Amino acid sequence: MANLMAEYATIAGADVVSHLRQLAEPLKGAKVVHVNSTRSGGGVAEILHKLVPLMVELGLDARWEVLTGNDAFFRCTKHLHNGLQGYPVALEDADRQSFHAASAENAERLRALLEEADVVFIHDPQPAALLDLCPNRRGRWIWRCHIDLSHPHRPIWRFLRPFVAGYDASVFSLASFAQPLPHPQYLIPPSIDPLSDKNLELPEAEIAAARTRFGIDPERPLITQISRFDRFKDPLGVIAAYRLVKRFLPNLQLVLAGGSASDDPEGAAMLQEVRDTAGADPDIHVLDLPPDSHRCINALQRTSRIVLQKSLREGFGLTVTEAMWKQRPVIGGDTGGIRLQVVNYHTGFRVSTPEGAALRIRYLLHHPELLEAMGAKAQAYVRENFLLTRQLREYLTLMRALDNHGSDRIELG
Repeated sequence: MANLMAEYATIAGADVVSHLRQLAEPLKGAKVVHVNSTRSGGGVAEILHKLVPLMVELGLDARWEVLTGNDAFFRCTKHLHNGLQGYPVALEDADRQSFHAASAENAERLRALLEEADVVFIHDPQPAALLDLCPNRRGRWIWRCHIDLSHPHRPIWRFLRPFVAGYDASVFSLASFAQPLPHPQYLIPPSIDPLSDKNLELPEAEIAAARTRFGIDPERPLITQISRFDRFKDPLGVIAAYRLVKRFLPNLQLVLAGGSASDDPEGAAMLQEVRDTAGADPDIHVLDLPPDSHRCINALQRTSRIVLQKSLREGFGLTVTEAMWKQRPVIGGDTGGIRLQVVNYHTGFRVSTPEGAALRIRYLLHHPELLEAMGAKAQAYVRENFLLTRQLREYLTLMRALDNHGSDRIELG
């Protein structure tokens, strides 16, 4: 991981890296701990895999810790996740007990580290209770919510809010996601790592090998959605859109590729429902990929003409930015963080129904020159707004702001 900054300078620019070093200088040696619920699967883990080493290279004493828990705990946190995104779920007494028990066990294991840290980033609801279980903490604690919290199921938010109200600050991806809390709130969208296996340039031979492996015909148009098999990603809506387009473009192919995170107990059931809906159609490729299939996902996106992310709820949707970085227009659900990435009619289209998605797919496939122009705009938009160096800069700025107790002016030297 040495000289990561030099590698990023070739993509983001030397000035960007110089600014990061300037911001990090007063923070050198600071103990920073990130805590989330899984080391693989989902956008949070992907970000932390590179964000933490970059912090270390800048001189911070940064670490990444992951919760442990039994099946009951992760069923409970999945209920929390769904409820915070607006799905009407109920927490039973057993759910609450498993949440409290697992939180106490993790606090016992991590307490010494967390109480000594200068800055603690707690990601999403799963580890939220750790704050109150570390009474001798000396640093600043930040709750980083990656979820679309704009319309939470109120009983679920009432359960969670007391755990997060005591944090020194909270961070959301969009202003519309924020909920009233008695501390400063910051807006920091997520980002992609352009040097990761999922995003770097691939040789054509590797892309061709992926097509061969999955039986994809290179002479026929392919549309793809990459995401966990989750109801909020609407894979069934993607199949419905594909079938509407197939009436007019019978040579169309569809890939639905993804897997499940270790903290998502509903993934297997959703995958089976997708397979049942796809049926025997040889042109629908439902791929359950292991968590380390980054280069395979990269190849699938690059071999696709259009990438979809037809989510019904979406905290951000890093797969949107990943596809845009590869100069692919994205047809995404008109929701959450997708609105921040897909600039309608410029970097892709936002839709609300399978019929809307089908209309835009047909339009782009019939206008290849527009498809190419949208793809070029998409990559430029990502370069300006959604690379990891930008997110790191904003995290460093947040830490400096908390160090300066909310001062209106921060001297960078």
